[in-house]
Amino acid sequence: MSVICSQCRTENPKESQFCSRCGEKLISDLETTITFAEPIEIGEEEKIDLERLAIEGPLLVVIKGIGVGQTFRIGTMDVLIGRDPTNDIFLDDITVSRRHAQIKHGDNGLVILDTGSLNGTYLNRERVEGACLNHGDEIQIGKFKMVFLDKSGAAHDDKE
Repeated sequence: MSVICSQCRTENPKESQFCSRCGEKLISDLETTITFAEPIEIGEEEKIDLERLAIEGPLLVVIKGIGVGQTFRIGTMDVLIGRDPTNDIFLDDITVSRRHAQIKHGDNGLVILDTGSLNGTYLNRERVEGACLNHGDEIQIGKFKMVFLDKSGAAHDDKE
């Protein structure tokens, strides 16, 4: 399948965003990530009584964005986070990259790593490439803001 330029009628490959002949922006069904320079502010934060959650092992709780209150358990395997439905944590919004971030089990506990996302991964309002997670940390990925809960885990201050 190809994309036809509305300006010069040149046939371009379907993954093209601009016409190869005239440079006109192409209209296609190809979905790309919207980019922003800073963390995205999105309305009021939902108040969730985090103390009432039955915490069994580490988990993420969505406190802003689509699906407020949704919880994601972090098991013993590494966890992929992104807009692609095949990720372990699927965040369905165009501000999230297809493969946005990963939570890995490191020597000092759980670590969040940005996997080359366009909008970045924020931990406690600071953009990070990699950092250890502590109970109560706030993670922002696109329009989603989540809190990391792990009452049993030790605190770590090391940056990966």
